[in-house]
Amino acid sequence: MRIVLIRHGETEWSASGKHTSTTDIPLTQRGREKAVTLKNRLAGQEFALVLSSPRQRALETARLASFEPEVEDDLVEVDYGDYEGLTTPEIRETRPGWTLWADGSPGGETVADAGARVDRVIARALAADGDVALFAHGHILRVLGARWLELPAQHGANLLLDTAAVCELGYERETRVLAHWNT
Repeated sequence: MRIVLIRHGETEWSASGKHTSTTDIPLTQRGREKAVTLKNRLAGQEFALVLSSPRQRALETARLASFEPEVEDDLVEVDYGDYEGLTTPEIRETRPGWTLWADGSPGGETVADAGARVDRVIARALAADGDVALFAHGHILRVLGARWLELPAQHGANLLLDTAAVCELGYERETRVLAHWNT
């Protein structure tokens, strides 16, 4: 059993480094082009379950890759609260040294809360009868990778994830592993 994670294609905000959770913005032309290339990368793979965040950038990526996913609200991006639409340098002007992983966001959700959401997604994936594909966002998929390894959600900080990247979670014998990351 494997879980394939697919981050959505580029948006204007991901290209500029703006934190994007609840703002529902579309893919750029480059983002759409990269999403189409996922069709070939994922061709021939059978999935018992395909889930997507309800945000248009994740759904459009899935559809351009030739999948019609079921919407899963637990796959939305970590809620950045008051930091929505800001870049890390902008946030650090008033909060030096800030990181999402250690500090969270005022008015948003903690990384640990996001970890609880992805734990439900993992449980759902494990109950599927076969491989699973998940289309979502950078930080939430990094949290999911950490939780797959049974690490605290904050360890997602150690898992870089580009737009339109594909990752594969699986097993080596009975041990959960990252079989491929950020490819």
